[in-house]
Amino acid sequence: MNRNPIVPFILIIFLGIGLVFLLSSQGANEEEGGGEETASEEGGEGGGEEASSGDFDAEGFARDSCASCHGQDFSGGMGPALAGTSLSEEDFTTTVREGRGSMPAFSQDQIADEDLSTLYQFFSEQ
Repeated sequence: MNRNPIVPFILIIFLGIGLVFLLSSQGANEEEGGGEETASEEGGEGGGEEASSGDFDAEGFARDSCASCHGQDFSGGMGPALAGTSLSEEDFTTTVREGRGSMPAFSQDQIADEDLSTLYQFFSEQ
């Protein structure tokens, strides 16, 4: 009862390749606007679509886009603390629009001014 040891190996390889294609297509869909990351203050990820301020969820956006650099509770991490920010709204907006250090700049197309103002209010109230 000799089984060919190559068959399971080939099946595992095909399964792995299929998984790579599946995950790649899922990531491509998110980059095309299928995900909720439409803009980012720090991460530079997103679909490039402008979110409308009427349905903008500042907390959800911050968790998705800011927490990776600024900490899950926004008290700081790789980036400075955002919770209870001491920056003025003008300085906050300038930093997001022009970037600073390793933080990239984000245009009006990536996050609307109204949404940026809502995000600033969220961080100020933390």
